[in-house]
Amino acid sequence: MARDNIILHQEELDGGVEILPMKIMTTIVQPPHRDDHFMFILQLKGVSVWELDFNKVTMNGAVICFIAPGQVHRYLDSKKTEGWLIFANPEFVSRSSREIFDTVLHSRQNITATEKDPVYDLLPLLEKLLYTRGMPLKKQVLHSMTDTITGMIAAKIIQGQHATHTFGSQKYTTATRFRQLVKEQYKESKQVKDYAALLNITPLYLNEVMKEITGLAASYWIQQEIMLEAKRLLYYTDLDIKEIAYQLGYEDHAYFSRFFRKHAGMTASSFRDREP
Repeated sequence: MARDNIILHQEELDGGVEILPMKIMTTIVQPPHRDDHFMFILQLKGVSVWELDFNKVTMNGAVICFIAPGQVHRYLDSKKTEGWLIFANPEFVSRSSREIFDTVLHSRQNITATEKDPVYDLLPLLEKLLYTRGMPLKKQVLHSMTDTITGMIAAKIIQGQHATHTFGSQKYTTATRFRQLVKEQYKESKQVKDYAALLNITPLYLNEVMKEITGLAASYWIQQEIMLEAKRLLYYTDLDIKEIAYQLGYEDHAYFSRFFRKHAGMTASSFRDREP
């Protein structure tokens, strides 16, 4: 069967949040897919293996990981695993936490924890509240609990990192807003000047901000977003390269092919044919 699109799971969380034991993954078979919500893996013990944007990720022992809306992923395997999976609508995650997750996306999505990490103490309580019937203000309480847990995860991610010195500053906010705009508009806008105009700043200043906050130029993040989606479509679908180029906003598929080869170090066809 031809794979024309990557599966998107939408509107699955009626109450805004769900929590499940990790062991349930051994009973579920899912193809690679995207979600419209966050997924948090809070592993206490054991080993689990996941595929995240065509890369295999192995988690050993106590590990905390987040998967952002839109990322392609699937569960592969596990051994003697204990822990929880939290699925949360973006509105249940505070803006400041979402900004942190956006900033570290693809660079620091999973972090080593310990079994005594305080965040693990809150998970049984969230699970109990979720399944309590007839509770007044239940949605508000669940929202607050989810915000607290995801906030603790975000804080742990930036703990000891350069981001702790810049988080909340105007430059940090500009960098975060830029990356959000790139995610939303990379198919239509591929130049730094386009995003600088949207942010009411100069391209030079935008580059300075991105280099200070992330260590990389603004153009890198635009190219990264295009390349990531191109690789997803090559890896997870059977669309031909011309159609992929069109989906990514390129009218000239030959130009897209040159762009891909320059940034991937191989042709699009070679990437598709490589071993998983």
